[in-house]
Amino acid sequence: MEFFVGADQDAGRAIRVSRYLPERRVRFSVWDESGTARAAVSLDDEEAARLAAFVTPPPNRRSSLLDDLRALVRR
Repeated sequence: MEFFVGADQDAGRAIRVSRYLPERRVRFSVWDESGTARAAVSLDDEEAARLAAFVTPPPNRRSSLLDDLRALVRR
């Protein structure tokens, strides 16, 4: 289980994420400033993996050798 704190106008709020291994699901609950859970949803492992892929920033594109050579020629 992990808590993730809100940012900006959501400061003071949090999302709690719990992983239930035997059931193969992940549960998200939204907590308000008073420490009360206001909403919750469970995802199966497949949807949780899709969510993880969605929130993961794309990798930095590394230039190819050809791109590097072209940049050198332009100088």
